[in-house]
Amino acid sequence: MDSQSMDILAKVLEQTTKLVEEKLETKLSKMNEMDEDDLERLKEKRLDALKKAQKQKQEWLSQGHGEYREISSEKDFFGEVKDSKNVVVHFYKNSSFRCNILDKHLAILAKKHIETKFIKMNVDKAPFLTERLRIKIIPTLVLLLDGKTKDYVVGFTDLGNTDEFPTEMLEWRLGCANVINYSGNLREPPTMESRSGTKFTKVEKRTIKGGAYNSDSDSGDD
Repeated sequence: MDSQSMDILAKVLEQTTKLVEEKLETKLSKMNEMDEDDLERLKEKRLDALKKAQKQKQEWLSQGHGEYREISSEKDFFGEVKDSKNVVVHFYKNSSFRCNILDKHLAILAKKHIETKFIKMNVDKAPFLTERLRIKIIPTLVLLLDGKTKDYVVGFTDLGNTDEFPTEMLEWRLGCANVINYSGNLREPPTMESRSGTKFTKVEKRTIKGGAYNSDSDSGDD
């Protein structure tokens, strides 16, 4: 880099530093100018925000958020969905071991994201919903916003196409659908690095054939 370019870069850095310092000085000046009444109002405002957040949390908990639960009937399903803005529904089958894998991750996320309701339904006990929501592959997650279907997570394809996906991968996928408050980078999924001795298994889809759930990949694991 020549001396002229160096001079230009130095000037740019100097101007940037000066702007940051001016903004910081402005903020500090405003804080210094605040009297006791201003500070008291700021304190009350923050306290009010905390009270509202706590009230919202209690409301979510009263609606069944914060835990991963099974819904026993289709009738109960509509009431659960109606009560909550964000809902994740796992349609599962007892004979699918991949549904058990998903259960473990969903139980963790239910406790972490209490703003969202996490429930599960056995497809054998929900023929109407299975048909209405066009559930063709097990496991399937149905993601709902305001009582309407927003998105689907079908099998493990969106989760790295492996049985060994981390909980963070599922969390990212739910964040992409806006059914949880995701604080990470939505532009790219979490990095999946294979650990020593860890086997990554390619996932084969379990599909409905002739009204029943069949899959060669699950034949030895049911």
